[in-house]
Amino acid sequence: MKEKTSVTLSKDVLKDVDRLAGSKYSRSAFIERVLRRYLRDRAKAALEARDLERLNSGADRLNREAAEILEYQASEE
Repeated sequence: MKEKTSVTLSKDVLKDVDRLAGSKYSRSAFIERVLRRYLRDRAKAALEARDLERLNSGADRLNREAAEILEYQASEE
């Protein structure tokens, strides 16, 4: 369901919106399309950042374990 809203944009932005939307999209449809893509990209970036944090956390743990093993092996020589 769509809701009507009012957004104030500068003339130069509207000019670019009209140029990019062309005759294929209305202003509203074009802006909605761009915002949906932006929101999807933000959500994807947040998931990737979370995944990277998990990977780095696991890598830190494995690196500490490897360092302990190497230290142990060096002390046995």
